[in-house]
Amino acid sequence: MANKNPLQKCFLFIILSINLILLQAETVQISNKKTYVIHMDRSAMPSPYTNQLQWYSSKINSVTQRKSQEGEEGNDRILYTYQTAFHGLAVQLTEEEAERLEEEDGVVAVIPETRYELHTTRSPTFLGLERQESEKVWAERVTDHDVVVGVLDTGIWPESESFNDTGMSPVPSTWRGVCETGKGFLKRNCNRKIVGARVFYRGYEAATGKIDEELEYKSPRDKDGHGTHTAATVAGSPVKGANLFGFAYGTARGMSPKARVAAYKVCWVGGCFSSDILSAVDQAVADGVQVLSISLGGGISTYSRDSLSIATFGAMEMGVFVSCSAGNGGPDPISLTNVSPWITTVGASTMDRDFPATVKLGTMRTFKGVSLYKGRAVLSKNKQYPLVYLGRNASSPDPTSFCLDGALDRRHVAGKIVICDRGVSPRVQKGQVVKRAGGIGMILTNTATNGEELVADSHLLPAVAVGEKEGKLIKQYAMTSRKATATLEVLGTRIGIKPSPVVAAFSSRGPNFLSLEILKPDLLAPGVNILAAWTGDLAPSSLSSDPRRVKFNILSGTSMSCPHVSGVAALIRSRHPDWSPAAIKSALMTTAYVHDNTLKPLTDASGAAPSSPYDHGAGHIDPLKAIDPGLVYDIGPQDYFEFLCTQDLSPSQLKVFTKHSNRSCKHTLAKNPGNLNYPAISALFPENTRVKSITLRRTVTNVGPHIASYKVSVSPFKGASVTVQPKTLSFTSKHQKLSYTVTFTTRMRMKRPEFGGLVWKSTTHKVRSPVIITWLPPL
Repeated sequence: MANKNPLQKCFLFIILSINLILLQAETVQISNKKTYVIHMDRSAMPSPYTNQLQWYSSKINSVTQRKSQEGEEGNDRILYTYQTAFHGLAVQLTEEEAERLEEEDGVVAVIPETRYELHTTRSPTFLGLERQESEKVWAERVTDHDVVVGVLDTGIWPESESFNDTGMSPVPSTWRGVCETGKGFLKRNCNRKIVGARVFYRGYEAATGKIDEELEYKSPRDKDGHGTHTAATVAGSPVKGANLFGFAYGTARGMSPKARVAAYKVCWVGGCFSSDILSAVDQAVADGVQVLSISLGGGISTYSRDSLSIATFGAMEMGVFVSCSAGNGGPDPISLTNVSPWITTVGASTMDRDFPATVKLGTMRTFKGVSLYKGRAVLSKNKQYPLVYLGRNASSPDPTSFCLDGALDRRHVAGKIVICDRGVSPRVQKGQVVKRAGGIGMILTNTATNGEELVADSHLLPAVAVGEKEGKLIKQYAMTSRKATATLEVLGTRIGIKPSPVVAAFSSRGPNFLSLEILKPDLLAPGVNILAAWTGDLAPSSLSSDPRRVKFNILSGTSMSCPHVSGVAALIRSRHPDWSPAAIKSALMTTAYVHDNTLKPLTDASGAAPSSPYDHGAGHIDPLKAIDPGLVYDIGPQDYFEFLCTQDLSPSQLKVFTKHSNRSCKHTLAKNPGNLNYPAISALFPENTRVKSITLRRTVTNVGPHIASYKVSVSPFKGASVTVQPKTLSFTSKHQKLSYTVTFTTRMRMKRPEFGGLVWKSTTHKVRSPVIITWLPPL
């Protein structure tokens, strides 16, 4: 070929440069695509279209640029379509395309993808589900087998004994779910206990790239363990001799051991994405679940911009009870997630079981802590070992004190017990760092964030976790004594711990700033040191370098408390199949207790002070009483919609909640969201100081004896007088509804909310509602 002259070469260089720039620009445009959840008005679909996918594809084509050059059709961008819990689609768009789509007819809302995080066997006994007097109430019935609980999580480990289906009846013919197959998961992995298993990953892959199948299963099989643990807590079959390294030995069983489980895998190594979660909710409702258990959260958005709120509204309309974890953002106030009133929001508490351990210093002073350590390396309780703390002082921790990876100098820690502050990195990982640096033991000290709350872990070396007060004293000793020494002793399992329950320090707190009139969390359930089934693919520490494998693991988090409520809700649903989700929630809330096993008010682990309804909601669940609550505060879909009508939402924003019917605002709540027939009563005085009185209305439905008389009592408040009319409710038939009003009259505007309770009491039942009075600061 002839040599090109300089002019040709220059021209060729310019052409190549232009092509490269265009290619880069195209790459940027493609990479700028994000996933959006689009809520559609199904009634606006023009008649020429025969199905929703055709209509959706046409809409996407109309806003997508350079379709012909890229060869993309609208449905190439679509990840999911939603048509049961709500109507819409998940689609990949650039920001400009999303803005154009928002202007299209029939498009109700365009919401960017949200990333959610997981909120990571004594509990049945602690909750009264194994006492002799409970046998009649909770005696197994055939209807137990007809309740299917959908668990949205990391999948399931089907070989676990907790999912044994021995003695279970055939799967109900009404069940429409399937078992999807994939790597490590076959059709035979489902049975009469695990009746459904599906995976949802299109949104995750669109955001993070293809799943690495060497690292995790692209199937319902659970490599993480979290999903197996929550599913077993909901409905695990009884397993005798369950334990973790000998700790918590006994029979492990779920809250509703004869209910069935459908696993919807929505969480992966890099998190859980809203488009996948919404598809799972949509599919679970279509499959026929009666209860949804969702142990994850992603922050708070307004109701009309929260896709999970919208999807669960649709699930509620279809009669599905939805339980969600409150989050692990405590003890900070206003740290809640999942606050919609149709969701049951669950906080975490301790049980009366503990795993004690001790730290004995060279001064012979002993401090109490907890540990799940069980290994070959054991420190002699009769010998003292060198003790070191690498922080600067005992009150304000610094980066060095957290025992982060690579932060420890072997010269300073080899052969010593190392004090590490809790926080920043996983608790067990700190022990691994100490061990690699030559340390022989670890004392894990709480900071102010965690207070005196103790969470036990299966450490890789002898280790004891202690509270903040004890930690400060131990650190002070280590820094002021030239030859500080200590020894550690792990004491096993203890039950009958007092006080219990106690609100977990990590449990997210109210108030619910989206709507102060709606108390959140709704209630507490066990969420600290919970034993349940575990994956066979990961160590109990969740560290890849840990070779240990177990059948059961002990975890803490509102992720663990949520399935307790889901399981109890399944039990109630099996006994009362005609009850609405709101009636089940009411039964759980109005029978909850607010005193511990020392008969004192519930306390807060972050500071040992009494907790408030912003911490514990209506109180701690009491399943035996919840089965027979006497009265319930029922709420229908239209009532919840009327609540939304009070939330300053525009007609188009309200439309995202009207997919199953053309609902409209009838203003039955008199523009006050406090009039929603919620089991908790919250009076909110506005900034206008001329408003001296507020009257709220409630209606109760008799689900107890046909003939019953209830008398009311209300706790006293300093800032307001409270009057209830009438003071007696006399029922003459079952399912009869009677209403009452509560009038709050200000005596003195208080700077802080006041808390109390309202109780309706008959000869057989006590129905309690928490009461909150709040005065907004004057303008």
